[in-house]
Amino acid sequence: MRSRLLAPVALLLAGASSFVWQPALSAEEKAKPVYPPIATTDHRVGQFLISLRSDTQTLARLSPAAEPTFSFVPTGREPERAGDGYNHLGDLNLRVRAPGGAWRDFASAHVRRPIRPLPARGNTLAAADITASLGEGTPVTVERRWVNEGGLLALRFRIANRSGQPLEIGVLGMPMVFDNVITDRSLEEAHAQASFVDPYIGRDAGYLQVTRLNGKGPALLVLPGKGTPLEAYVPLKNPREDKDGSIFTDRSERGQSSEGFYDWTVHSLGYADREWKKAGEQWNTPTGRTLKPGETIEVGVRLTEAPTIRAIEQTLAEQRRPVAVGLPGYVVPTDQEASLFVRAPRPIRSIESYPAGAIEATRAGSVKGWQKLAIRSRGWGQARLTLTYADREKQTVSYFITKPLEQTMADLGRFSTTRQWYEGKGDPFGRSPAILTYDNEAKRIVDVEPRVWIAGMSDEGGGGSWVAATMKQLDNPDPAEVAKIERLVDQTVVGNLQVASGPQAGAVRKSLFYYDPAKFPTLYTDPDKWRSWTSWKPNDAADLGRAYNYPHVAIGHWVLYRAARNHPGLVARHDWRWYLDHAYQTTVAMMRDAPYYAQFGLMEGDVFVDILKDLKREGMTVQATEMERLMKGRADHWRTLDYPFGSEMPWDSTGQPEVYAWMRYFGYQPQADVTREVILGYDPTIPSWGYNGNARRYWDFLYGGKYLRIERQIHHYGSTLNAVPLLDAYRQNPADLYLLRVGYGGTMGGITNIAPDGFSSAAFHAWPDMMKWDPYSGDYGMGFFGHAYAAGTYLVKDPTFGWVGFGGNIRQAGGDVRIEPKDGARARLFIAPAGLWVTLEAGKIAGATYQPATGRVTLTLDPATPTTPAARLFFETTTAGGPRMVLEGGTEERGGYTLPLSTTPRVVTFRPRP
Repeated sequence: MRSRLLAPVALLLAGASSFVWQPALSAEEKAKPVYPPIATTDHRVGQFLISLRSDTQTLARLSPAAEPTFSFVPTGREPERAGDGYNHLGDLNLRVRAPGGAWRDFASAHVRRPIRPLPARGNTLAAADITASLGEGTPVTVERRWVNEGGLLALRFRIANRSGQPLEIGVLGMPMVFDNVITDRSLEEAHAQASFVDPYIGRDAGYLQVTRLNGKGPALLVLPGKGTPLEAYVPLKNPREDKDGSIFTDRSERGQSSEGFYDWTVHSLGYADREWKKAGEQWNTPTGRTLKPGETIEVGVRLTEAPTIRAIEQTLAEQRRPVAVGLPGYVVPTDQEASLFVRAPRPIRSIESYPAGAIEATRAGSVKGWQKLAIRSRGWGQARLTLTYADREKQTVSYFITKPLEQTMADLGRFSTTRQWYEGKGDPFGRSPAILTYDNEAKRIVDVEPRVWIAGMSDEGGGGSWVAATMKQLDNPDPAEVAKIERLVDQTVVGNLQVASGPQAGAVRKSLFYYDPAKFPTLYTDPDKWRSWTSWKPNDAADLGRAYNYPHVAIGHWVLYRAARNHPGLVARHDWRWYLDHAYQTTVAMMRDAPYYAQFGLMEGDVFVDILKDLKREGMTVQATEMERLMKGRADHWRTLDYPFGSEMPWDSTGQPEVYAWMRYFGYQPQADVTREVILGYDPTIPSWGYNGNARRYWDFLYGGKYLRIERQIHHYGSTLNAVPLLDAYRQNPADLYLLRVGYGGTMGGITNIAPDGFSSAAFHAWPDMMKWDPYSGDYGMGFFGHAYAAGTYLVKDPTFGWVGFGGNIRQAGGDVRIEPKDGARARLFIAPAGLWVTLEAGKIAGATYQPATGRVTLTLDPATPTTPAARLFFETTTAGGPRMVLEGGTEERGGYTLPLSTTPRVVTFRPRP
């Protein structure tokens, strides 16, 4: 789809349970005003071409010299953003107080006043006293300088206490304004011109990485100057969003086509005293600083470029910044071992865990210039590791501790099929039995909601919980839970949510719950909450045209097919063929009744690839041929587009995984490669559980959360869904460890949403005034699909870090390497040196031993269980030059191998083909 993107359809103003939409604009308001051009002075600094505004000396352009038509900052919008209230690189926010006094706020962008230029000498490009721009009564003087610092662009502020008494700084922030605005751009234009920013909120080792939407280099790095820790990353809210009357705001619209801008916050104690009083634990302890009368401090940042996204860490090291690499990542179950590799210009003097004892970091020698720390975890939840270097600079690494994943899977299955189970309430909407959205704050099921889909079992916000409960059964089936899923699918999905028969058989409704006050006059309390478009009437809820709903239903049928086929006696209501045929019917119905949205890649769309493969394996040739024809039509369309990643939103990160999957299936590798790199443009690896593998999402609290905000979401479903293609790409090229690190980070990030009792949150609120999990389960099930679909263990030998286990613990003996899977499935294993990818549809992997000298792999499988008398095993060599393996033993059947199990573990061996 090549049409131009729409501006945001709505702006959230406030409220925990309803939308407040902006009024429609008049024709006069829609007419775009003509702004006068902005006068600038131009410079070249190293690899950058820059322009500074002549009046304010703020940054108006930041272009790579090799690509002068591209700018990391919103250069094209400079004229419309020239007035009061619009922030730019070069502005400053301050909150200060005298002893015993109240906090006072000063912001250079709030009301523009003339600055006083200062002489620019030597490497200084421009200098000014900007005190007047901060506002009247400013008790400090502020000088700002732009400097060519050895080929790097440096921004420096010199702040002096000119009052006659001590002055406490509670907030010191530098607006970081980069061009993340997608409004009025086509997808092609957005990918070519826009950038996303990801923060490493790691104090003195912190930085920002600014990556282009197309995933291409160069990437921009914003590095701290001396005494300028990245303590917090604070949004510059729109004035209409800010209820506290702060002047630390930006007038640019925040919405679905623009995430908005943030402050590099050096000190945040003033926020903790006011705006953050009810927030959860911050990434770093908020600090302040007191200036004596006449005392001066200097803060600032430096800007450099990394040639590619993958080269960011190498560039940091070259700039003598501390670099931390957590393997396998920063989410550490208590039964798994991990490592933290650190390269820094100064030795580590001390290591501190918060809470005490949560993270145990033991020095474990060095590896090729990297200091190695062995990591073990205790407890559950967020933890912070602080490394203090010899020069007293501090680096923080944020971890998340979980239960062993086998317990986590059991917790989710139990909670969703008990606490969220909805039955026998005389429900007039046909939702009994069901698994509905849960409000963990109110401790109740959400069966009435103005966003009707949340209570209606469909859309992402309403289908998430029953999809999560269903996907849990893929690798960890529980007989009692499967029996409930069967009833849900047989009694509520088929015939209510999904059309059961007739010309539209297989089609899926938008919602079972709807708004009909004439029929239910006492059901919808507080009428003001039911006035927006989200309160669908019966006809709207019954609409069949939203393709995004179809994968959810297809998953229900497909998982029950797999359970019936591979676990005798586990599924009772229908045989395996009935469920697989209904998965096929759902796919065909989507193409027939929801063709508009089917032109896009769909979240959980990978399930269609497996349905097609299963149809082929089962010899259902007629259905397989028709489904392949329909899916190839989609893939052939995507193949014609430069960036085939459209959706119902102006920009999205949900279509890429399915696009990638079909590009791979049909052999369109160049398009798969483009998709992979685009994903890396919005999916980073950063030393933080929250941002590592956190594919960008920032609007879905509006549609599936309890607290409705445009806000960077931590581990919304994009994290795990986008991990699926990255992990596949890694298995093609095990030399590219970066892909595995990002993909595994996303897979594990999607587990942090699951609380110790099994409740699963839609996502974590990343703004520092919340720092909490959303109380609604909402659309988490799409994220759990990605985890359950891709959960696996990876045995890797990296040329720098040596043998590493992702998802399992490693032991070496006599040249052999053994790995014990600890992932949430224990059904998928990749031996990277051999390029061997093993997957089980039934059975569990207890351990595997790899012999580097011979290439042999020995697999130990768990004993039989009442519903798993035999293992179903598939394997392939995924690398172009990898050895072709032979499985010793087993009966070949339906494209895989059936391996009878007994009361003792079974050992099977793979050997390279002679």
